[in-house]
Amino acid sequence: MNFFLLQCILLIAYCGCITAAHAEKEAFKLEQTIRLPGVEGRIDHFALDPSDERLFVCALGNNTVEVMDLRKGERMRSITGLGAPQGVIYIPELDRLFVANDKGGIFKIYDGKSFQQISELNFEDDADNVRYDDATRKIYVGFGSGGIAVVNAPDGKQIGSIKLSAHPEAFELEKNGKRIFVNVPNSRHVAVIDREKGEVVATWKTDLAFGNFPMALDDANHRLFIGCRLPPKLVVLNTETGEVVAKVDISGDPDDVFYDNKRRRIYAICGAGMIDIVEQTDPNTYAASSKVDTADGARTGLFVSERDTVFVAVPHRGSQPTEVRAYHIEQ
Repeated sequence: MNFFLLQCILLIAYCGCITAAHAEKEAFKLEQTIRLPGVEGRIDHFALDPSDERLFVCALGNNTVEVMDLRKGERMRSITGLGAPQGVIYIPELDRLFVANDKGGIFKIYDGKSFQQISELNFEDDADNVRYDDATRKIYVGFGSGGIAVVNAPDGKQIGSIKLSAHPEAFELEKNGKRIFVNVPNSRHVAVIDREKGEVVATWKTDLAFGNFPMALDDANHRLFIGCRLPPKLVVLNTETGEVVAKVDISGDPDDVFYDNKRRRIYAICGAGMIDIVEQTDPNTYAASSKVDTADGARTGLFVSERDTVFVAVPHRGSQPTEVRAYHIEQ
């Protein structure tokens, strides 16, 4: 093969890569921006009311939960009197909103229409991520120096607690099993809980990638996706063996990770100002495909498969106003 022909082949391949990356970026279209004037500080996790198209946003640094009307594209109201809210869920069949607060570990329960507080539970410190098992109608709340509380959703009463070695960050519930997978970054492992026994039955390492905060689960393929910050990587674990099957470089400061089973993609929302898109070829093969520009410090959000939308929280920094952005996935 002569030198000129080789150059042509390399140029075509390079242009193909650029075109593919550009096409991938075009697949994410910014379709809505909702401003949040007066909201200051860090923003944490989201929840959605799909029927009434309301988005609930934990404005941790502002001590509020912001309620957004997605149809009108505006803020409906602020729920005040909170202490650094971190985790939130809305349960449609109960029409209840549940909010976990860092300060004092207070877990507050609100009526979903009036937003009047109904009751609260006291977990004493750092109530954080929240997950709901609709099959058993149980809510799981990470809290304190190492625990997950179990709450009966219909009456809002605590019915159990599971001990961990340190504070839990993101965790996921198996749909086709009885386990909970929990990021425990201060212990540098993923804890595996048997939720029938209410105890840790295994711990898994993330192959020298630490700061494991966000997590997502591909239940069908038995794969767990761990966003690590030190260094910034997406680590893929086999949930049948606990072994690391892949590691992919991502942008810095990831705080939310989501799995799109329709497109076989992972979306990592990173505070470095990017949504990183990782393609899943098969359960053992992953590749970073592109990055979508967001804003500095925009590290939390929500992926809603039914809407083909990724919501991202943008905090106020310099001239950048506080806002929530909705990116529609075009393909």
